[in-house]
Amino acid sequence: MENETKVVPATHIDYKDITKLAHHVNPHSRMHGRKRTGFTAAAQRQFAGAIKRARFMALLPYIKH
Repeated sequence: MENETKVVPATHIDYKDITKLAHHVNPHSRMHGRKRTGFTAAAQRQFAGAIKRARFMALLPYIKH
């Protein structure tokens, strides 16, 4: 029980934090699912919104070839 690690849900996912967002995106710029990210449902929705906003602001690419 001493060596257990807990996944702490993110309080806010910012669209300007490109390194954190890019960590949860595959090489083809597709978002990882909840099983892969470990986010709660609410955090996954915030993550999806942040990715979409970052793409619209041209901070992240829509697709990579």
